[in-house]
Amino acid sequence: MLNGFKDFILRGNVISMAIGLAVGSAFTAVVTGFSKAFITPLIGLATGSVGDFSEASFTVGQTVFPYGLAIAAAIAFVITAAVLYFLIVVPMTKIQEKFAKEEAKDPKSEKRDCPRCFTEIPAIASRCAHCTSEVEPTVGGLQKVPAAR
Repeated sequence: MLNGFKDFILRGNVISMAIGLAVGSAFTAVVTGFSKAFITPLIGLATGSVGDFSEASFTVGQTVFPYGLAIAAAIAFVITAAVLYFLIVVPMTKIQEKFAKEEAKDPKSEKRDCPRCFTEIPAIASRCAHCTSEVEPTVGGLQKVPAAR
C-alpha cells in the first residue's frame, strides 16, 4: 500500500502539478497586490471614492454590502487571466506549432466502398477483402503508395 502511494507521489505529472499550483498562488498574490496598490486606487479616483475602491459599499437597512471587494477581486481575476493567456498560453502555442512534426499520412487510412458488396476497403486496394472481387485502386491512393524496389 505504501509503495503504491510512493509511486503516485513520485510521478512526474503530480510533481509538476504541485509546482504549478505553488507558482500559480505566488503569481496570484503578485497580481492581487498590484491590483490593490495601483488599479483599485485608480478606479477609486475615477469613481469618486477616496483612493481605495475596495472599501466602497452601500447600506440597505442595517446590512452593509461591500461591492468594492467583489469588483477588486474581479479586476484581479481579469488581470491574472490576461497575463497568463498573453504571456504563457499564446507563446507556448506558437512554440508547439513550430516544433510539431507533421505526421505522415498512412495510405491505408483512406477508405472507400467496394462497388460490388459496398463494404469499406482501403482506397489503394485492388481486391476487396470481403467479396474478393477485383477493383480499381483510386488515383489518390496510388499516388501515396511508395514505389516498389
